[in-house]
Amino acid sequence: MNFKDFLENKPLYYKEIDHERVHIAYKMLKPHVVQPRTVHVVGTNGKGSTGRMVAHLAYKSGQSVGHFSSPHIVKFNERIWLNGEDASDEVLEVAHQRLFVMLGDEMSHALSYFEYTTLLAFVVFEACDIMVLEAGLGGEFDATNVCDKELSIITPIGIDHQAFLGDTIEEIASTKIRSIQNHLLLAPQVYSEVLEVAEGICQNLGAELSLCSWSGAESVSPKLLMVAKQKGWSDYLVENATVALQALDILHIDYDVNDLKSLELFGRFYPLTKNIRIDVGHNPLAAQAIVKALKEPVVLIYNSLDDKDYELVLRTLKPKIKRVEIIAIDSQRATTLEAIEEALNKLKISYSHFNTQIDSNENYLVFGSFYVVERFLKGYNSET
Repeated sequence: MNFKDFLENKPLYYKEIDHERVHIAYKMLKPHVVQPRTVHVVGTNGKGSTGRMVAHLAYKSGQSVGHFSSPHIVKFNERIWLNGEDASDEVLEVAHQRLFVMLGDEMSHALSYFEYTTLLAFVVFEACDIMVLEAGLGGEFDATNVCDKELSIITPIGIDHQAFLGDTIEEIASTKIRSIQNHLLLAPQVYSEVLEVAEGICQNLGAELSLCSWSGAESVSPKLLMVAKQKGWSDYLVENATVALQALDILHIDYDVNDLKSLELFGRFYPLTKNIRIDVGHNPLAAQAIVKALKEPVVLIYNSLDDKDYELVLRTLKPKIKRVEIIAIDSQRATTLEAIEEALNKLKISYSHFNTQIDSNENYLVFGSFYVVERFLKGYNSET
């Protein structure tokens, strides 16, 4: 079965998760592939942009680099980035055929969508010098945590995915940070408890702990600030870049900050047009970063998955919202339109339903999840 059909037959979500299965599959795969130096990126927010900055700068420095991230916005190929571009259909197909043979029919079909595609990335990246792996929603029990890591980057941790990770910051941080192995680079955190958890886990494991040097824009090199200004980056992206540069220093990989000028972070506070920004953020921590990044009020095109605290997200964004346009999304995890409307009424935010019409005199922010951005792009592209 070809890769596209094989993947389409895999369910995205499972009521019960078998944490041992992917480890068994990895043991089957490991003798047949070479593992590059590996950077594991774990956290609640900023994983995608931080990981891509590390991968992009390492690639520009002459390294062969693979970056595995999730989910995708438009096409699966976005998840497996190889030496400056999304992996081609042909590369994915060849890797799939190899992986399927190595794992066998029963195991290949048993693995979840995320588990199988994580191992697929290992096959695609085996000739690379560096492999950057972005964890999914977890850390310790995530499919990306099956292999050895030279460096773990922990990006900002907040309250999210409580059903899987725990109800408190301490519980969530512990689940994520227990994925580390040798060296932890801790990004600036909103919650002080995260540092306490990190220090305890590093001490228990005998792992080295490095803290990001970021302490605001004044702590950033003039060269990075110049790039950020040219790219129109907000502070949170400058902060992520600072973490990425420190990671490369730890790995002893030379880089040129100016190479960030050619980096496109599609979906991360990305200027789609002069008056439309798209951002795949979806939780309160992301909303806090967006509020700081927005210079003026916007029309918010929004929806949410049902496991998100959408009322808190909307309350956080309210100071920068003119009105909300609710966009319908196609996901079994989407919350109901009535629930979004109820939250907006409670917060006294005016709203309507998105009809694909964009007013050139308004500024828009498309925000809420990968599904929201994907749905907007499909409707917007059909109108342009």
